[in-house]
Amino acid sequence: MSNEQSEPIANRDTPIPVVSVTGPPDHSRPPTPSNENGSQRHLSPSRLKEKLESLGDNFARPESPGRVSDRLFTMLLSSVLPSEDLSDDSPTPQVKDRRSRNYVDRPNFSLPAMSSNFRRFNARIGVAFVFQNRAIRLFTWRQPTQTLSFLFVYTFVCVNPTLLAVLPLACLLFFVMVPAFLVRHPPPPMHLPTDLYPLSGPPLAAARTVKPAPELSKDFFRNMRDLQNAMDDFSRLHDAVLAFITPLTNFSNEALSSTLYIILICTSCALFISAHLLPWRFIFLIAGYAATILGHPAIQDQLATPENERLFSEKESEGRSMLLSLSKADIELETSPDTREVEIFELQHRALHDEHGEYEAFLFSPSPYAPLSPSRIAGDRPRGTPFFEDVQPPRGWRWSDKKWTLDLLSREWVEDRCVTGVEVEIEGERWVTDLHYEELEDSSSSVRKGKKGKGKESDSEREVLRRAWESHKPSRRGEWRRRRWVRGVERVPFGNGADA
Repeated sequence: MSNEQSEPIANRDTPIPVVSVTGPPDHSRPPTPSNENGSQRHLSPSRLKEKLESLGDNFARPESPGRVSDRLFTMLLSSVLPSEDLSDDSPTPQVKDRRSRNYVDRPNFSLPAMSSNFRRFNARIGVAFVFQNRAIRLFTWRQPTQTLSFLFVYTFVCVNPTLLAVLPLACLLFFVMVPAFLVRHPPPPMHLPTDLYPLSGPPLAAARTVKPAPELSKDFFRNMRDLQNAMDDFSRLHDAVLAFITPLTNFSNEALSSTLYIILICTSCALFISAHLLPWRFIFLIAGYAATILGHPAIQDQLATPENERLFSEKESEGRSMLLSLSKADIELETSPDTREVEIFELQHRALHDEHGEYEAFLFSPSPYAPLSPSRIAGDRPRGTPFFEDVQPPRGWRWSDKKWTLDLLSREWVEDRCVTGVEVEIEGERWVTDLHYEELEDSSSSVRKGKKGKGKESDSEREVLRRAWESHKPSRRGEWRRRRWVRGVERVPFGNGADA
């Protein structure tokens, strides 16, 4: 018995469609009563098709190859997609993404669009793989005459670099237009080797057009195979390059990376001065010949021996050890953490018309909430935290001092920020208190009435408020006062809780 259990059919008070197909009528048998007239009803093929179409559109419509491939790729992509949102609308990303839509406006990810674009791309990428296969055959010496011909052309280009301007046009002529002409004007089937190619006469065949590979065809799956292999080759090359370069350049070993940086910058400066003195034609000629000769099968067999592989590994280890010893001898890194000083302003408030009232603690704010600050002019309330303990160091930093220190140089920070309309205490608790101007209050109220509903005030309105403060004497202290507290912070080293 099979362990699989079939799903039960649930009756939801809906009729179950049943189709019955019978053969041609047999007159030797008595009619079977199936209706009121006592005659049996036969279902023709056309009526069977109509019956199936009435049951559902999918029963009578066979899926096209494009729809099948579309569903195939959609299922494939949906199985590998992550569950989180891939859009760029996440606020304040921690790592700057140069592929974000903030830099270039491109369509968002869409599974149907991805499936359709992949099928279109795979149908048209065959020419790239043809070029790849020809390059592999050329540099692996499958046909030595072609490889030698390439070396001759490369030699001419290295000797006379101006031939680079002719090379694309020559490739277009000999690899595109000549084959297209041969398709339109094929040679006669029987001719002597000494006969000239017939150039006259009407075209004998249709012009060749490049068309995408039909979906689910042999060429389509060949492109998929080559694309699969190309992805594997790129992944291997990518991992090999990163495994070689990343430990040297990512400053995981800061002394080693610093040594390499000094070597590279010195080499760059030397080449900037003396690059025109180097024989670049000879250098490129030797490099091209060496790369082409290394692709010969005999040379590859010699290089792939275990002894040579062990020799290359030893030479690489010796080079790295030499850089390490050089970095340890000449590079001395600063290990003390970077220190800074952060500030917080203690704000106190009292009612404006309560001249004899006491100031009450309000909050600790990162800004002094000066009389001419944009938030103050706009009528916004100060922002901050009511307790010292809630003030946190910046991200990636930690406190280097045990407690906050009152800034005794209150006049200096007031002058540095060009704060006006305040009274500064140079002794005592160092409060910087607002000064209330009666005419200023009238001017600001009229300005706000005139600009009601138009957003923030302009620079000319701020200049009016500034002149009012400079030209009139205060009547009493204002409703806000503040003083500055400072505290030292230092960078958190990697591995001690800092954000990577």
